Amino acid sequence: MDLKKIYSPRHMHTFQVIAVTGLIMTALAQLVLMLVKRDIPNFEWLYVCWLALYIFGLFRNVYAKPHNDHHHHH
Repeated sequence: MDLKKIYSPRHMHTFQVIAVTGLIMTALAQLVLMLVKRDIPNFEWLYVCWLALYIFGLFRNVYAKPHNDHHHHH
């Protein structure tokens, strides 16, 4: 397996990119919530959701068969 599929956005599956973006935004939102001294019950479950989406995307990236839908030869 190409390790770039784990850490390089250029080689990640779309689901992985969405999960990383969601993880970053969730961390920033949690920081803001801490600064304003607010608490949202079960907010930390978002991290589990983003991790699950990332792992799903990683499996799609590693095990999906490449397709040529975007390559049209005449």
